[in-house]
Amino acid sequence: MKLLDRIIELQSRVVGMNERNYSLVMRHNPKKNFYLANDKTACKAILETKGIPTPKTYCVVEHMGEMIEKLKVINDLNEIVIKPAMGHGGAGILLLKRLENNEWHTPSGTLYTNEQIKLHIANILFGRFSRKLNDKAIIEYLLKPHSFFSNIYHRGVPDFRIILLNKQPVLAMLRMPTELSDGKANLHAGAIGLGVDLKTGLLQAGYCQVTDRMVSKHPDSMVHFEGMKIPDWEKTYQIALDTANSFPLNYLGIDIVFDEKFGPMVIEINGRPGMQIQNVTATGIKEVINNRIINN
Repeated sequence: MKLLDRIIELQSRVVGMNERNYSLVMRHNPKKNFYLANDKTACKAILETKGIPTPKTYCVVEHMGEMIEKLKVINDLNEIVIKPAMGHGGAGILLLKRLENNEWHTPSGTLYTNEQIKLHIANILFGRFSRKLNDKAIIEYLLKPHSFFSNIYHRGVPDFRIILLNKQPVLAMLRMPTELSDGKANLHAGAIGLGVDLKTGLLQAGYCQVTDRMVSKHPDSMVHFEGMKIPDWEKTYQIALDTANSFPLNYLGIDIVFDEKFGPMVIEINGRPGMQIQNVTATGIKEVINNRIINN
């Protein structure tokens, strides 16, 4: 079914961008607290204080003058993530693994020297990826997907997006990288979104925004994922609840990666999560909220 047909079918049940902004974001998220979602360093500080699992921060570079000194931390590391504190849409995030010749490479095979890493961090500091006059660069632990996910597709780092309203989960999806998305879990780039049943943790049908198609198999590995049970879903679900209860924002999207070694870990929160989750799950946010009001 084409996207336009699905929108018409769900028009009385879905939330559009304008309604999201006025009825959900502005109504439930005090403006004074929005920085907690926009700035990943502020977000991680709360997560760490509350004991909520999140990737270890190796260092935060705040200005050019401290870059050389702070980058000494990577001398003893073989895998890192570099990300802008105030980036959005995955822009500026660099996943790196060290090679034997002391160069680094991304999951797609692009090589980075130490000088190129410094240039990338400089671009972050000057706000290239965040549309700010300045930003901060976070260097942190590189998550390794649990074998459950790498068995579906081996490239990139898939993540969960769980949307909550008033501390209660509304919808959930798993964003799975593809060849089209170059290993990134970004729906706009061609990753597929897989619906997740909040109660059972079972994977549902998937949706690819770029091709406007529903899928039950991964387009590259051809692994049939629909009906598969997510490992330790109860823990992932509880972490989402704990995170929502730790922030003074009542409408948010929580992004979680299931690490092979450390289990589910929160990578960030979003104070104005996108609406594509409704297409992925074929369920309108308005429908879930209205049913909850009626049932209560």
